Amino acid sequence: MDRAADYQPLLKTLDQKDCEEECVKRSSSRSSSRFHTLLALLAGVLLYPTIGLLLRPIHGPTNLLHAKDPSLAVSQCESTDLLPIQAPRKNVWKNLSVKEATEIRAWLWSPERDLNLTKSALAVDSDNYIYLIEAFVPPKAATLAYLNGSSYAPDKYAHAIINHGSSERIVDYLIGPLPLSAQTQITPLTSIYHEPVIPYNAHGFGPNSTTMGNLIASTFAPLSDLTMDLFGGVAKGLANDTLIGAGTAPLSYDGSWRRMWVGLKLNVPGHYLFPVDMYTYYEMSGTDSSKWHVIKMVYNSQVFNSTHEFREAWESGTLKRSKTPLLNDTSGWATRTRMNRGGNRDLDDRAGPRSVSFDGLRFRVDREEQYITWMGFSFYLGFERDMGLNLWDINFKGERIIYEISPQEAMAQYSGTDPHQATTVFLDRAFGMGDSVKELMVGYDCPVEAVYLPASIHTASGSTTRVNAICIFEKDSTKPLSRHTGWLKDEMGAIKGYELTVRSVSTVGNYDYIFDYTFQLDGTIEIRVSASGYLQGGVWDETQRPYGHQLRDTTMGSLHDHVINYKVDFDIAGTKNSLIAAMLEIEEVEQPWADEDWGKTFKQQKVVRRQIASENESKLEYPRNMEGMYVITNEEEQNTWGNSRGYAIHPGASNIHLTNLDCKRTQDNVNWAKHHLSLVVWLNLGTHHIPRAEDSPQTLTNVATSSVLLTPYNFHDYDVAMDVMNAVLLNAPRPGEKWQVDENNVKQTYCAPRKLPDFTYTGLLSFQEDGSPASATDIVEQRKLAESWHGLHAEI
Repeated sequence: MDRAADYQPLLKTLDQKDCEEECVKRSSSRSSSRFHTLLALLAGVLLYPTIGLLLRPIHGPTNLLHAKDPSLAVSQCESTDLLPIQAPRKNVWKNLSVKEATEIRAWLWSPERDLNLTKSALAVDSDNYIYLIEAFVPPKAATLAYLNGSSYAPDKYAHAIINHGSSERIVDYLIGPLPLSAQTQITPLTSIYHEPVIPYNAHGFGPNSTTMGNLIASTFAPLSDLTMDLFGGVAKGLANDTLIGAGTAPLSYDGSWRRMWVGLKLNVPGHYLFPVDMYTYYEMSGTDSSKWHVIKMVYNSQVFNSTHEFREAWESGTLKRSKTPLLNDTSGWATRTRMNRGGNRDLDDRAGPRSVSFDGLRFRVDREEQYITWMGFSFYLGFERDMGLNLWDINFKGERIIYEISPQEAMAQYSGTDPHQATTVFLDRAFGMGDSVKELMVGYDCPVEAVYLPASIHTASGSTTRVNAICIFEKDSTKPLSRHTGWLKDEMGAIKGYELTVRSVSTVGNYDYIFDYTFQLDGTIEIRVSASGYLQGGVWDETQRPYGHQLRDTTMGSLHDHVINYKVDFDIAGTKNSLIAAMLEIEEVEQPWADEDWGKTFKQQKVVRRQIASENESKLEYPRNMEGMYVITNEEEQNTWGNSRGYAIHPGASNIHLTNLDCKRTQDNVNWAKHHLSLVVWLNLGTHHIPRAEDSPQTLTNVATSSVLLTPYNFHDYDVAMDVMNAVLLNAPRPGEKWQVDENNVKQTYCAPRKLPDFTYTGLLSFQEDGSPASATDIVEQRKLAESWHGLHAEI
């Protein structure tokens, strides 16, 4: 295959035809600079042969970009194809394949299991059905024995959740050993939970949401004349409904009942920003949907105990009307359509810079085992339905530093005067961060040359695979990791701040979460989460002013907290790790050398180290004014200088904990969110999001972001980043001589990068419960799957 077609010339010979073609292509914004451009091109033609001779590469395939003059030859860049590596051990945390999950489903469906299961696609709440199948994370002790080379791999097991609707029970099961054989057994899995009995009314929505859609339709179809009058739309349970429902959470306090507020909104693009002033509180306890009913309705702060009361107020004229929402809005303000309201920006018609690895990629990936190495780091990837991407067995320079990094939960708590905003505490693990991982947009979510990996999950509706679910890429941080300008020998130089990032993006209803794990040359790991997507909009009136900002005529952005919890299981020089508080305190001291002119005493800071010895004292906050830090150490292992080896936890951007500590909706189920960190370590990232007009149409990731850095703290004897070769050492010259420059013989290759391919998108590869490929779904069905019950469609 002739790959020359994948590349474009750096320069062309400027003849009349080329000039005419180029002039036609130029935009009007460049017309004033044509004369200068022509002169520059002429100069380039005259100088280019000389430059080509001086800079001609000495290696790499040659692509003659100017056939008339071989001296103008420029090589193609080294391939940026993936550099393979074989993982030293099997990835024991990898999720089940589609084939494995399909075989387990069939095994569970077998009459021999006596589970009386209904295919999930057909199941209603009163049926028994499989909610989830995924790999079970093996015990740490057995896994470490295997990783350390003294044992076989631990037996493989699967974790399954079955909703026993017939008896109103939810049961977690352990299935194994795998592969399936006569020795495979299924037993209830209770050892990993504090409370093994899960109340049925605490469950999430099942795969078949018809009952919920029917409930909304049965409420509002008879009220179509009211909703058309008040909101200009209807919710009859039809595909062309102009109103849809949006549910809140949590649905229960202790699992003894199950209730939900549903707010209505316009069924338009960006519908999250088009709420209407109508809220209905539903009773949905138990599995008999015929007993589900309306508890109350709220319109314009007026409470009605039934749909009949609501209709009576409307018919009698006693209903106090709220402002009618803006109907038939064709401005597109809530979409990503480029409206160009602010006019063109100078030179914005040119493509921006992009990342190019001229010498080829500098990291390796074992695709089968999802094992990655880069600049002394090595680690495995895992993936699961609830929270998505996680990292395992993270080593640096041949030593394990972290056994596990995995997100545990993501919550969002809202405020407002209406029932929808004031009662919402979303716990996104229930919706499924992994289930909601989306295909990355190549060149936008991640660089074009990134390595993309798939991810599969196995839920009630079958198995799904996102082809480009995870990306891995190296980037220049654009700032040196360290530098100095000096004049004595070998003082002056800099280290390039290269970083490796592993990324995935989950779209959970209205919000998009970007999960980043970034590795740096000194051994530092940054954990970062950024948010985008749509706000959960509220209906604006003056009573809402303390709870957000007006965005449009009848829309507000509602105040809310995001808190995302991570488990970070350190193994610093072994498993005997301690949590140390190294805090700054002020002392007043006397010294015999102090002079009277400044006084005999003076104040200064000192470091006070204290071990956090018990769980009771481990609910910790970051120090005020950052006057100290927490360090995970191995007190039995010291570096050369006698310091306990460790890793410090450095708060980055927006490290918060939950603001509202006394809400009954968060009384027992989000205690983890009420502090910055605690033992293991469990740490929180997040933002106090006070929405602004600039959050429309969608939230910006530069502000809605939070991070933490895990960085060596006496783990080494010196800055190990000094070992890398992408660095420069400068020494000042004698008068009249050149600067002495040492770049370790590492030079950027002079070559032509590959032409970018056209943007493409795959979407979702779905498999039915029996493992066969699912039929293509129309846009309506895809939207239902994607939006879950953040946007409950009445037509479901």
